[in-house]
Amino acid sequence: MAVFGRRKKGADAAQDAATSEEVEPTTPADDASTDVDDLDAGDLDADAVDLDEPSAEDDEAARRRRSKLRPREEVDLSDGPYDSASAPTRDEMDFGSLRLVPTADIELRLDVDETSQTLTGMTAVFGEAGTSAVQLQVFAAPKTTGVWYGIRREIAEAIVAGGGTAEEVDGPLGTELHVRMPSQGPDGRTTFSPARFVGVDGPRWFLRAVLSGDAATDDGAAARAMEFVRTVVVHRGSDPRAPRELLELTLPPELMAQAQASAQEHEQHTDAPTVGPLERGPEIAETR
Repeated sequence: MAVFGRRKKGADAAQDAATSEEVEPTTPADDASTDVDDLDAGDLDADAVDLDEPSAEDDEAARRRRSKLRPREEVDLSDGPYDSASAPTRDEMDFGSLRLVPTADIELRLDVDETSQTLTGMTAVFGEAGTSAVQLQVFAAPKTTGVWYGIRREIAEAIVAGGGTAEEVDGPLGTELHVRMPSQGPDGRTTFSPARFVGVDGPRWFLRAVLSGDAATDDGAAARAMEFVRTVVVHRGSDPRAPRELLELTLPPELMAQAQASAQEHEQHTDAPTVGPLERGPEIAETR
């Protein structure tokens, strides 16, 4: 598995379209899919809930939340993706809330928030010319209900409102959302980027995978993407989290050390600016 410090911008148009801010899950403060009654003490920080007397607007918001509540889909996860409490013992790369099995045919790009310089997700790129990609993000979820039902409805509504299309399709990990997202091409014409949103409601976590490029339209590439998704291990942790809060990702110590060493060597031998630990850095090739 080749690991780079930052996902490309510009060249990966399909990936960028599939993970645009317009279709991101809402933040905890705007959560529209989970009722407070559905949470236990470990699911939500105390200051995340307004305990004032409910108004008519609050009642309407609660009604909308209830309309998007659904039990978790009954999906067989015995072959992954896994919860860390029941995952098999394997050689893995530990990114905190996500653990991945290295494979030789996948290049892993880390999605970094430009402002906070924190990891927000990972994008696995594969195929002979890097024409397929799958982005992974993991979020906190309630104890007794799933969030995928509500999230995919919101994604579909946003895409359709923007002139695209969205269709629910049965997939190997439950209901998927297959979309065509509109964007303006260089000549001013509207083009459409296909993507497949896959959601997995686990025990107090939600894993979202977005397949783009060939993986969104080609059955063989999609199967390889899903094979990778099934190797993922999610480590939720015991800290209280609001529903849909992004779970923390961290760089494995061995990658951080190598990135820092490379930056120091680069600084000693050139006058170019130093490459930081989360900038695009050295390729780390691991074969099994």
